[in-house]
Amino acid sequence: MKFRFLIGHKIGLGFGVLIFFIIGINIQTSLTVDQSKETNQEMMTVHSPSVDALQELKIIVLQSKLMITNWVKIPVAPHPEKQKLIDLMLETYPKQKEHISGLSEHWDEIENQKKEKIFTDIDELFVQYDFIKSQLAVIDNYQPDILFLVDPMLDETGEITILANNVLSDLDSLILIQRENAERGSTDMLSSFNSLSLVVRGLGSALTLAGILIAIFTVRSIVRPVQKLKSLLLLMGKGVIPNEKLEPRGDEIGDMSVALNDLVDGFQRTVTFAKQVGSGNFDSEYQPLSKEDNLGHSLLAMRKDLSELTSNLEQKVLQRTEKIEEQKQEIEVLLKHTTDSIVYAKRIQEAILPSEGYIKELLPDSFFLFRPKDIVSGDFYWIHQKDEKAIFAAIDCTGHGVPGAFMTIIGHNGLSKAINYVESPTPALILDALNREVSATFKQHNGEASIKDGMDAAMCSIDYKTKELQFAGAYNPLFIVRNGEIVEIKGDKFPVGEFIGAEKQNFTNHTVQLNEGETIYIFSDGYADQFGGPKGKKFMYRRFKELILSIQDKSMEEQRAILNKEIDDWRGDLEQVDDIIVIGLRV
Repeated sequence: MKFRFLIGHKIGLGFGVLIFFIIGINIQTSLTVDQSKETNQEMMTVHSPSVDALQELKIIVLQSKLMITNWVKIPVAPHPEKQKLIDLMLETYPKQKEHISGLSEHWDEIENQKKEKIFTDIDELFVQYDFIKSQLAVIDNYQPDILFLVDPMLDETGEITILANNVLSDLDSLILIQRENAERGSTDMLSSFNSLSLVVRGLGSALTLAGILIAIFTVRSIVRPVQKLKSLLLLMGKGVIPNEKLEPRGDEIGDMSVALNDLVDGFQRTVTFAKQVGSGNFDSEYQPLSKEDNLGHSLLAMRKDLSELTSNLEQKVLQRTEKIEEQKQEIEVLLKHTTDSIVYAKRIQEAILPSEGYIKELLPDSFFLFRPKDIVSGDFYWIHQKDEKAIFAAIDCTGHGVPGAFMTIIGHNGLSKAINYVESPTPALILDALNREVSATFKQHNGEASIKDGMDAAMCSIDYKTKELQFAGAYNPLFIVRNGEIVEIKGDKFPVGEFIGAEKQNFTNHTVQLNEGETIYIFSDGYADQFGGPKGKKFMYRRFKELILSIQDKSMEEQRAILNKEIDDWRGDLEQVDDIIVIGLRV
């Protein structure tokens, strides 16, 4: 049997070359890492600790020299400094000596010789210390004759000074040797890693070259033919029959090429037959590709069905087209009637809102920003004067559009009754009366308070003579800008309207003494809940507060324009999500 170099053989050869180079890189890396570990272990356990230990010994020698000098100069016994010298000679130095002796097991012969000389000199130095200690063991010994004998030993040319300087010099020399050993270890590690880097780069370059060659080989022998097959299949998937045919070859791709060529021939014959049937030639001949050719047999069945349906198809299409046109006209008429009704409802809703002149009469330095989401609104504002006080409110009914608009009518009528029935009205008493009126309205038409719709509200009354402000709220708060900051007075955590299972509650009345030039704001939640910005998030109350503070130097009409533009810029192309109402007033 003739050998065929199949796709699996080609891929296996390519991966074999890559694996060979990868194994080479792994072996070299492992050897270098092991060598570096040994060097690092020697640095961590011998050279660096040796430098630290010798430095500590140097400190001990310097401290002992200072302590023996103090022993001579301090005629007091016992004394803490003298006890420190005793502890140093009997405990600290022996322990350090033992520690260095343990480390020196890994030193070479010259280094150990230097170490022994240092220990011998230190022992001799301590002998001199013992002599001084014995001479000045008690206070009575601090006599001129004894001090005359001891002092010269501590002079710059004295035995102790010379011996201590020799010890320090030898220690510096030995410390330098250990530092050089540590640096040499670092250099060796760096050299090892540099060698590894060169090897890895070389093998990496070879691996890259091998990868490029393998990629070229794979592209030429596998990828390009597969892409060609893919492009022809995609054309056929789009209903386009290719004009070219693939050359046969001795692997799996060659087998697929032969099958695809046969498929193209069959499709061309199928297309020819379909065109004949489509043109009305129902007598054209067609032979399916095989007994299992579902498409071919379906085309034959389709030819039979088309022949039967063609005679009356045009009449049916005409009838259905006329029916659709009639339905379209009916829908357009219905839509116009509905839109006209809503527009008229808007006129009715606008009629219940106070006029701009009435607002300016009661609240001279103020603005009312009112932006319904739909043609009609579920928010409304209200203003009235009683007992020389201007009473105004921002009411947010549940829902928006037509359902919300019906709620605004109920709310407006309820406020009109409440202001007439309540004597010496405060915002809280008015909201209590509105609450009863809304609940009674729903009970009258439904038998019980089962409608889970209500109103959020913020209501204020202001006496311009005394500058006294009263406030009550159903969920919605009051903002007062005072001394460059916002003072927030929260509303009660329940709405206007009584529901099943809800306990009857009265609204809280808040009284605030305002100062000249201060501004107050009441609003619905539509402004803060508007989505927009760079990430499509809510505007939020934090940003709303910052905006209000930033426009305090503007007139109230300018503030309204800025608030209106800011929410438009924030919303961008997004839809307005709720009705918006903001009322601002400067005292």
